[in-house]
Order: sequence, then structure tokens, then C-alpha cells
Amino acid sequence: MNRFRAFALAVALSATGIGMAQAVEFSTLEERMSGADFKQAGLDRLSPEQLKSLNDWLRIHGLAPGAPVAVGGTRNGVVEYYPDDKARQPIEAHIDGPVDGWLGKTTFKLDNGQVWQQAESGMRTDLGLNSPAVRIKPMLLGSWLMYVDGCGCSLRVKRIK
Repeated sequence: MNRFRAFALAVALSATGIGMAQAVEFSTLEERMSGADFKQAGLDRLSPEQLKSLNDWLRIHGLAPGAPVAVGGTRNGVVEYYPDDKARQPIEAHIDGPVDGWLGKTTFKLDNGQVWQQAESGMRTDLGLNSPAVRIKPMLLGSWLMYVDGCGCSLRVKRIK
């Protein structure tokens, strides 16, 4: 992907309301997107310098405070697009039961009744935690990041219930 296409992608993301308020912690595109989405957008063809430049541009030119995060509705009965920031507030809860790790599509039932599923590839099997506290934060491009207390680790998740 040449520089013009990378810049056009950044402008398109910003113009469609996809970005970040300055008060929200920034995460790079490669952290927020699945490998398939990252590749489909052609971002895998950027050099490391081009990708850094695009992430820096998004960090600086994210959404203005109060702007809508995304628009849309539901897919398969699960809310995936949010009309405003109020629907995308951080969640604090505990995983209901023991957690040894995750293996690609692992689901996590929380003590508040919500169920979240791993939304990125990868695995971890060395945790051995019992009902750990979690913080689930809204991130760029409609994704969510779950921080697990007791391991200093996090993973991208999606809400399924």
C-alpha cells in the first residue's frame, strides 16, 4: 500500500467517526483489529514506518470529545455498533469460576450475567486463577479489551450475551 492509500485510509477512518477521544487510552490498529480485518484492509502491506505513521496520525487526529463512536445496530442479536459513548462504558466484574487461560474462542461468563468471547487468535494456558476481577474497556473500531487481574494480561473480546 502506498503512502497515499495509507493516508486515505486514515482520513476515511476519521471522517466516518472512527477514532478516539483524547481522554481514552490509545491502542494501535494492529492491537484492535483481528488479523483477518487487518489484512483485508491492506494494512499488512504497510512498512513498519508507514504503519507507525498511520497510528501516530490516528492518535493525534482522533475524534473530538463528545463525537459519536460509531453508528449501526445489531448483528446476530448482539450489539456491535454503538450510537454514543454512553453505550460503551468500561465494565468491571469478575469471571464466574476458575480461569486457566484461553484457546481461541474461549467464552467468559461474568458475575453480572454478561458473556464475552475471545475475539482474537492466540492462547494462554498457565493462569490458574479463581474468579479473577476483569475490566473490559471500549477500544478503537468498536472492539473491547479485557484486562484480567492476577496475570497482568489482556485480550480482545466481544460480547455475546
